Amino acid sequence: MGYLRRMPILGAHQSISGGYYRAAERARDCGCQCVQIFTKNNNQWRAKEISDEDAERFQQGLKACKISHPVAHDSYLINLAAPDHELWTKSVDAFVIELLRADTLGIPYLVTHPGSFTTTSEAAGLRRIIEALDEAHRQARHARAVTLLEVTAGQGSSLGHRFEHLATILDGVQDPERLAVCIDTCHLFAAGYPLAPEKNYGATMKQFDRVLGIKLVKAIHLNDSKRELGSRVDRHEHIGKGRIGLEGFRLLLNDPRFAKVPMYIETPKEENGEPKGLELDRMNLEVLRSLVGT
Repeated sequence: MGYLRRMPILGAHQSISGGYYRAAERARDCGCQCVQIFTKNNNQWRAKEISDEDAERFQQGLKACKISHPVAHDSYLINLAAPDHELWTKSVDAFVIELLRADTLGIPYLVTHPGSFTTTSEAAGLRRIIEALDEAHRQARHARAVTLLEVTAGQGSSLGHRFEHLATILDGVQDPERLAVCIDTCHLFAAGYPLAPEKNYGATMKQFDRVLGIKLVKAIHLNDSKRELGSRVDRHEHIGKGRIGLEGFRLLLNDPRFAKVPMYIETPKEENGEPKGLELDRMNLEVLRSLVGT
């Protein structure tokens, strides 16, 4: 495998507490080059409207702090695969708002977990997601934000833990150009896709490229996994302290195909119950940077 000659684009998910611009400041303070945010409380349906001043201060903050590639993640309450019509409709409406909020803030990508089929089946859930995305795109026809379908761990009835799930969605929607993909290392590993040693990493990426296409990857979440390969349990761990190990991250960071793809850590923000977000983010980013070129 060839190795990168320059540092990859690394960042972290940061809180918007105190204002959207504060996420940019937090990103700068822990050594990020890029940042991911929620545009609202991710565990609530309602959200305060984003003012023009909020959006302007966010963009000014990104520029002043030299933070690029902002990306948003939607609410965990949204389930575009829901068989229940009321929840599905509520989820579609909320997803439309998420797209519009990303647009308002000038954020080009919105990451989403495809959804959970709950009481139906994988096939029915995938059809539901396709229908939901088509409806959301119709309602937000002028939105510029592109949806990134995230590879999931496959916990419970969640969809997206097989590359084929995402391919089915991309093949089924009316506007596939409004979709791309976000890889999460913890999710990949938990779903059963190994990231090390190099032979296994190569096989995983070859399969991804065959089913979806490497060029569809527009963002990467870098998280180690508390649980074992194929566990289908989504539990993030600090880089190098989980079951993936440093080798998997070394291979990914030095893969020239991802040289221009921003990578965001979503590692734990607390230690022994104490909030240490920036300190822990800085630690994880330093570990990642130490692997580049090795």
